[in-house]
Amino acid sequence: MILYHAFFTLKPGVGDLEFSESLSRFMAYLESQNMIAGWRLSRRMLGLGPKEMGEFHAVIELESLAQFDAAFGEVSTRAEPAESFHHAVNSKVDKVTFALYRDFPDPWRKTGEEKF
Repeated sequence: MILYHAFFTLKPGVGDLEFSESLSRFMAYLESQNMIAGWRLSRRMLGLGPKEMGEFHAVIELESLAQFDAAFGEVSTRAEPAESFHHAVNSKVDKVTFALYRDFPDPWRKTGEEKF
């Protein structure tokens, strides 16, 4: 599983539930097109965590880099309907940091033959 992380804050004046609804609509669109496997949104609790990472954290689950590439390709066209969904989310976030991770250990990993 590929995990695409976004850590961010909301722009001043943006309501948390307003943002959550926009993100939900965008993710539902991507899921309906089989471009993502799942997603979740979380919020920092009790002020615990580095401020640089923002108050919110979204994780998008992808089955492969090919699925990630297809989703990125769709959104980067800047064409409808993806553009409206993306804009409704992107226009509300500030100070975003992205990260890409994978499940570990890799299922194809062999042991016992390593040279280092």
